[in-house]
Order: sequence, then C-alpha cells, then structure tokens
Amino acid sequence: MRTIDDLQVAGHRVLVRSDLNVPLDRSGDAPRITDDGRVRASVPTIAALLDRGARVIVTSHLGRPKGEPDAKYSLEPVAARLGELLGRPVAFAGDGSGDIAGERAREVVGALADGEVAMLENLRFNPGETSKDAVVRAAFADALAALAEFYVGDAFGAVHRAHASVVDVPKRLPHAAGRLVLTELDVLRRLSATPERPYAVVLGGSKVSDKLGVIRALLPKVDALLVGGGMCFTFLAALGHGVGSSLLEAEMIDTCKELLAEGGERIVLPTDVVIADRFAADAATKVVAADAIEEGWLGLDIGPASTRAFAERLGGAVTVFWNGPMGVFEMAPFAAGTRGVAEAIAAGNGFSVVGGGDSAAAVRTLGIPDSGFSHISTGGGASLEYLEGATLPGLAALGV
Repeated sequence: MRTIDDLQVAGHRVLVRSDLNVPLDRSGDAPRITDDGRVRASVPTIAALLDRGARVIVTSHLGRPKGEPDAKYSLEPVAARLGELLGRPVAFAGDGSGDIAGERAREVVGALADGEVAMLENLRFNPGETSKDAVVRAAFADALAALAEFYVGDAFGAVHRAHASVVDVPKRLPHAAGRLVLTELDVLRRLSATPERPYAVVLGGSKVSDKLGVIRALLPKVDALLVGGGMCFTFLAALGHGVGSSLLEAEMIDTCKELLAEGGERIVLPTDVVIADRFAADAATKVVAADAIEEGWLGLDIGPASTRAFAERLGGAVTVFWNGPMGVFEMAPFAAGTRGVAEAIAAGNGFSVVGGGDSAAAVRTLGIPDSGFSHISTGGGASLEYLEGATLPGLAALGV
C-alpha cells in the first residue's frame, strides 16, 4: 500500500477523497457545523499535500441526498470551515447542479496554483456516486478522474462503501492512502490482532443485530464486554427478565442466549436502569433493578449502580474500545450512563478508542475533551466491519 509520501505531487492535481459528512444545524439563517471532528481529521493529509506543492481537489459526500442537488446538503459551509483550519482559502466548485465534475469544477480546478485547494460539491448530488449500475458509476468515476493526476483515499468512514469515488476512481489514477486511513488501520489492528490486556469493550446503541458481527469477532479476545444502550434489553430478555416497552429485538433473543452461554461472566449487563413512562425529555423517570422494569415503561439509560460498575471495570483495563451510547444521551435525564462511561475511559491510562458515530458525537456533545482518549475514530460502520474481519472495498482499492 502506497502512502502520500510515495507520490511526487509537486505541481500536480491530486483528488483527495475525504469524509466530511458532518452534522449541520439548519435552524438559523445559515447552516452551522455542530461537530467539525471529521473536518479536523482531514486536515493532516490535505495540509501535507499542499505543503509539498500539490494542487488539491477535495471531495466528499454529506448526508443522503437522493442522487440530485439538494441545497441543505451542500458542502459550501464545510469548505469554509476547512479553509479556516488550513489557514488558506478553499475555492468551492459547486454551482447548484448535479454536474459535480462538470464545467464549473473544471474551471475552478484549472485555476489552481501549486499549494492551492478546491472543494467539489457533494458527490451524492450525482446518481453515479452510489449507483449499483457499474456503467453509470464508471461514467461518474471517469469525470472525477479527469480532473486530477493522482488520487488519495482518506475517507475511512466510507471505505466500506463500493461507491464511485471510493473504488472506481483509484482504478483510473496512481493512488495512495492518506494519513487518516493509515492511522485508523493502525488503531484497529491494535484492537483486533494483539490487544494488550486486560481488554474491555463497551457496546451500546439500539440493536444487537447491528453489533452482532463485532460481538462474535471480539468476544473470544476480550476480558470484559460491557453492554448498554437499547441493545441491552434484548440481552436482559434472554435472561428471562421483562423489559416493559423497552426496545426489544425478539428475533435476537435466542442469539443473545447463545452469546451469554459463550461469554459467561465476561459479558457484563446493567443491574439497574433508568426507565421512563414515555420517550421524552420531560417524561416521568425512576431507577429500577434491571429485572424490575414495569409494564408500559421503557428503559432509556443504564442506572447509577451499573455506571459505577462499568467504570470500575474500565478503570482496570489496559485496552478499551467503545462503540455506542449507554442511553439516549441527547436528553438530559438519560445522559448520565454515557457520561459516566466516557469519563471513566478518559480518566484511564490505557489505550482507548472511541469507535466513531454516536459515541464520538456523545463525547463532544457532553463536553468531554478529545485529549482524554487515545483515538476518536471517524469510521463508525467501517470500523465495525473491519473488526468483524470483513473485506472493505475502499481499502482493497488502495491495496490493503
């Protein structure tokens, strides 16, 4: 696998596939980025190329537009933020159309001088980006590749997608992996190959089915698998406990029984939970034992005793991987479990990885400094699929 250090980029156009899929607050007069973590993570690769005299063309997707222009998913505010972080202007090549690599893009890219940078409009405004038709996807890849002389893949959060900008463009240009991709790979290999022990994994989120692959892959390797979030209620049901109106995947109960039999005491479930009479920030709430959830009530966070128990386990771990919140952290009454776990991980002295997605959002929403963690992944689903042992098409395209 080649890195950007292997490319002779001075004076050449380099198409960089970044992951700038950031959350936007659209309630004001102009969209506002609420978490710029992915933009900041893209800077080292882009800055290194610019410092070596490359003419950089940044590409990314944002949200899920339906293969056509949609103003609320424009990358224009992201281009402005990237410029602030780089300390230099970023020329924006969007023209409001789905012709992402068309006349406007060619004009902006053609005007770049050495050490200058431009950003194309949202790749998903063009149906060719995500098309399952190889011919349609190839046509879009041809247009993107025609803008540049080199390709750098740095969007780790998209490497599990067989999209045109991820897998087809690198077939058409000399290519290399960016620094973010290399960092993510190094971290994930440390978690999956020879992790230092004790090794604790914390999994939350809504569904067991979403995390089943990573549970099966990591369970033989961990000393403790701590389960919270909505998915814990299916495990509790597998123990024979009533879960009231809590989130439940009934079809996964037998699978959870099998996992509990395999994992034994290494699988740690909540002993108490915060329940509510409805899904709302102003709902009536109370803390009950995990086997005493009342009918009509739903669990929305792990309880204080569980939070303390999880924190104690995490405090003794040398390696920690966390993916998924412990509760509905966006609502204050149900944020304590996620905060407690995050603070316990941040206070530790071991190697700690936050697995992107909602976990990364929780860290920043709750105001916990990034510096408390060894690595906050940008990967989300890509990280989980890598840990499951899946072949990721975007990595394969880069020679991994």
